[in-house]
Amino acid sequence: MIACIDVGLKRIGIALGYKNGVIVPINAVLRQNRNQAAKDVKYILDEWSVKKLVVGIPLGGSSEDEMRRRINHFVNLLDFNGEIVFFDESFSSIEAGGFGVANHKKKDGKLDSLSAMVILQRYFDSLK
Repeated sequence: MIACIDVGLKRIGIALGYKNGVIVPINAVLRQNRNQAAKDVKYILDEWSVKKLVVGIPLGGSSEDEMRRRINHFVNLLDFNGEIVFFDESFSSIEAGGFGVANHKKKDGKLDSLSAMVILQRYFDSLK
């Protein structure tokens, strides 16, 4: 099982990928603080026996270094023993918004998990 996370300041979107290429977004983790969020994400990774974690990271832009530092710190809190791959997340939220499933005004995390699904699909496509 492969998982992808889209780490945000308020929510962490999560998608799961199966060997047959099917990708499913699951409920996002709503972030109260980084330790709680890391514990909740770690629980999901363990529950689904995830062996590889794809982590969305913004490339380009003025805040790239700061976001990369924050995301690296969060990933270190996960204490994940599998393989970790950082992959470009640029414009994934815009693409996910095009699915018309998530209400942008709601802060329930659906858009965040759809973004994780987009990132994971891009990762799978890059392997072909």
